[in-house]
Amino acid sequence: MQHIFKEGTDHKLPTLLLLHGTGGNERDLLPIADMIAPNASVLGVRGNVLENGMPRFFRRLAEGVFDEEDLIFRTNELNEFISDMANQYQFNRDNVVAIGYSNGANIAASLMYHYKRALKGAILLHAMVPRRGVQIPDLSETSIFIGAGTNDPIIPQAETKELADSLKQAKADVTEHWGDAGHQLTREEIIKAKEWFEKNYTM
Repeated sequence: MQHIFKEGTDHKLPTLLLLHGTGGNERDLLPIADMIAPNASVLGVRGNVLENGMPRFFRRLAEGVFDEEDLIFRTNELNEFISDMANQYQFNRDNVVAIGYSNGANIAASLMYHYKRALKGAILLHAMVPRRGVQIPDLSETSIFIGAGTNDPIIPQAETKELADSLKQAKADVTEHWGDAGHQLTREEIIKAKEWFEKNYTM
């Protein structure tokens, strides 16, 4: 998978896995990572699927309708890729926190739905429920920040609530932040994500 790795100055911090939204690339969330944890190592990844020429992490059948077979395949592909990169760049595979936006947040959520130790934690920005009717592994050691917009035209509030509830039922420690915005990222939610990260990983 096309990617960029930047080694941080504080190796005790988690490595940040950056997962872009539709049409983005491996560099899109570098400024967000720099705001949240400027001293952390960063692995930015580009999705392997193209939709009308725009990179994504998995196929969809329509807006909000995921191709589940491809989602499962791509989730496994990404999980193995993170392990390969941990070996290549010598970072701790058990200490990876994802920062995902939209499509990237969805595959980050899918990693946690399918694999117990895929992520130490995650910042899910404008995410949807990746799959329904699956047994989510025990996430009692996983901390998750969910950023959502009350006026998001793509993701209904009930969808975000369902995602949060399913992760809580899997024993994850979930923090929700709701802003007045739509589907776009806001400075306010990044500040809240930074506060969450510092509370969980630097104190």
